Amino acid sequence: MTLTLTVPNMACSACANNITNALKAVDGSAIVQADPTTKLVSVETQASEQKIKDALADAGYPAA
Repeated sequence: MTLTLTVPNMACSACANNITNALKAVDGSAIVQADPTTKLVSVETQASEQKIKDALADAGYPAA
């Protein structure tokens, strides 16, 4: 399953790295692309959408 989420709080590459690490903690095989310029996070994962959104929120980057 591929999810594309908007993350308004993502401002820089360090934010993108934090988001990637948070999502990989939920699903180690996830493919994460986080773009601070567009504020979009694309995740190819086996985890549920809710688990992904919860992981983003717990990391301080709630999806809009």
